[in-house]
Amino acid sequence: MLSYQHIYHAGNLADVHKHVLLAWILSYMLRKDKPLSYIETHAGRGLYDLQDPAALKTAEAAQGIEKAHAFFDDTHPFATVLTKIRRDFGTSFYPGSPLIAASLLRPGDRMHFAELHPAEFEALDFNTSATGAKCYKMDGFALAHSICPPTPRRGAMLIDPSYELKSDYSKIPQQIAKLNKAWNVGVICLWYPILKVSQHIGMLQGLQRDHPNALRHEVAFPPAKKGHGMIGSGMFVINPPYGLAEEMTRLGTHFGQAKRLVS
Repeated sequence: MLSYQHIYHAGNLADVHKHVLLAWILSYMLRKDKPLSYIETHAGRGLYDLQDPAALKTAEAAQGIEKAHAFFDDTHPFATVLTKIRRDFGTSFYPGSPLIAASLLRPGDRMHFAELHPAEFEALDFNTSATGAKCYKMDGFALAHSICPPTPRRGAMLIDPSYELKSDYSKIPQQIAKLNKAWNVGVICLWYPILKVSQHIGMLQGLQRDHPNALRHEVAFPPAKKGHGMIGSGMFVINPPYGLAEEMTRLGTHFGQAKRLVS
């Protein structure tokens, strides 16, 4: 839907969970001197000022990145990105996943970012204009299907929908199955919220059935504010890089619980 704007939730605990894992995955893949492709289906604006009135309205970052330093040390790739973003833009700024990728990837790598919301797309295009990324004002799954398998073939994809539509949960397993079939070497990462109403359970059952060797990591946390429905965050990773299970376990000792799904 076109109503969702991530600025209201930027820097919350779910963001930290997702971004620590994403930064680790990309950093690991960059150890090989081979180019890669990075694709985002729901990119948002890419960069967020946590002093923006919209961010302060929910104050989710106060319970997230402002208290999350125990989850990563100064040597973690996410810490490196965070330091760079704050140096370049100011201490109140927080990187979305497009800027995390752009801060880590090399000139020979390719980045493709989709965002359908008009204002968010305009901000994304501006915020990534110096990175060499291609931005698309179109449905993210449509973009992913149109370019998979990408060139270079080696790479990763982040799927991070708003989940404003209940139908998202039923459609995602089918979409991912098609993408995995077209791009069977791609590291496909799906972020999902854990809500009090447990809407994600059916979706995960389908994903686990189709991808029994994937890794799944979930963390639990209290609602950021009274009345908020999100009580945790999950990442489902197909074709996980070597060592990701250990990184998930490390993160879980600070943040929650880790689960590996194997055939």
